Amino acid sequence: MIPNEILKKVRRIEIITHRLVNDIMAGSYHSTFKGRGMEFEEVREYMAGDDVRAIDWNVTARSSVPHIKTFREERELTVMLMVDLSGSTDFGSGEHTKGEVAAEICALLAFSAIKNNDRVGLLIFTDRVEKFIPPKKGKNHVLRVVREVLYHKPAHKGTSVSTAVEHILRVLKRKSVVFVLSDFLPVKGLRKPLAVLNGRHDMIALRLRDPREMELPPMGLVQFQDPETGELVFVDTFNDHFRREFRRQMLEIDNEVVTLFKQMKIDWAEIDTERSYMEPIVQLFRRRALRN
Repeated sequence: MIPNEILKKVRRIEIITHRLVNDIMAGSYHSTFKGRGMEFEEVREYMAGDDVRAIDWNVTARSSVPHIKTFREERELTVMLMVDLSGSTDFGSGEHTKGEVAAEICALLAFSAIKNNDRVGLLIFTDRVEKFIPPKKGKNHVLRVVREVLYHKPAHKGTSVSTAVEHILRVLKRKSVVFVLSDFLPVKGLRKPLAVLNGRHDMIALRLRDPREMELPPMGLVQFQDPETGELVFVDTFNDHFRREFRRQMLEIDNEVVTLFKQMKIDWAEIDTERSYMEPIVQLFRRRALRN
């Protein structure tokens, strides 16, 4: 039995994302993801305005009447949502944690997919695969995906992108669109699994960030805990030198991630927990649509 507060929150996300899908994403998704290719449909008589390059010369020769081959887009896609729910994503300095923002984005992408008759699947990972839902269609299936992302209680805190990628490669036999929602921390060890995933599937990285991860406010002596290792440390946030060094190191990590995406030609967008996620996603889709 699902508690009422869970149903209410899922319903709220459904309402929000349904409006966004209809008002903003309606054309963006379809124009961005073209399907697997073109499938032969029929041969018919040539009509004024048809592309002469499509003429079927064998049928034309036999019938003495120009005929053309017609094709239709093989539209159905598989969309896989790979969601990092390790300890670092359970952080948010504003209204929402990175994990909660991930749930809304998953709903947006999933409802966009089923509106275009595509299948949607989910993989939740930490330092191991914690939940896998095979790709399916339908509104009830999408609502289940949203519930899982929103209310899954991770059994582990660490992160292993390579473990998640290994699982995806085993279960997805056909080329699919794979969205990876993560803060991509730590950066070490990301290159190889992302290269494999990007080579086998159409990978899109949605990087979740919180502004407090980049800059510390002066709050005095504060105890910090590493969300993935549990390590505790006391920090004097009044210390200007410490805050400057913290920002320098975080900018360095930030540049490493961005450089990695660019070098590997991975499509990506930055998602800030305190700003609308729609703008960076729509911009990403527009860039892809122009390139197609």
